[in-house]
Amino acid sequence: MIITYNTLESFKIQLGDTVIALNPVSKQSKLSAASFGADVAIVSINHPDMNGVESVSRGSAAPFAIIGPGEYEVAGVFVRGFSSVSTYGGKERLNTIYTIALEDSNLCFLGALGTATLSPETLEALPDIDILFVPVGGDGVLSPAEASKLVTSLEPRIVIPMHYTKETLVAFLKEEGSTGTTADKLTLRKKEILEKKGETIILTPQS
Repeated sequence: MIITYNTLESFKIQLGDTVIALNPVSKQSKLSAASFGADVAIVSINHPDMNGVESVSRGSAAPFAIIGPGEYEVAGVFVRGFSSVSTYGGKERLNTIYTIALEDSNLCFLGALGTATLSPETLEALPDIDILFVPVGGDGVLSPAEASKLVTSLEPRIVIPMHYTKETLVAFLKEEGSTGTTADKLTLRKKEILEKKGETIILTPQS
């Protein structure tokens, strides 16, 4: 599995021939949209900064779009979505938290989550997380302190901060008592994931 960070909450995950896009930036956004084709596009919130399914299409080949709560299966990828709340963009919006099962690994993508308090039903559905993608930037999504609180409760093996500024990333790492490990991309096998315990990996945006 290879994970690349584009910008804000936009990631590319490649597993063999399958490519997954998380919260791709729309062409209507002021942010730079990623330039790659995806088989699956997972969108947590209806905002141009994060709902760019069209930007990860290639010609007539559009990705399978996963938008909102529910259960999905495509290309050997199993996804479950759970309702939550965000105030990104200045108003309350539906945000979907996703669990993604692939190659015997459990990923959790929090999207633009705006509260560290999750429903008991959602918490029950998020056990044994291998890789957690968590926003730490505040301003409508989790603050560094809120993000750290949620990380502590979920106990993932690997934490990938996203949606950060230099200042909020430093504040999050301070809350975590960690300096983190910086990388341009993350390449992992299941055995390597199992050896991790709460490790924070900071991926450098490629856009």
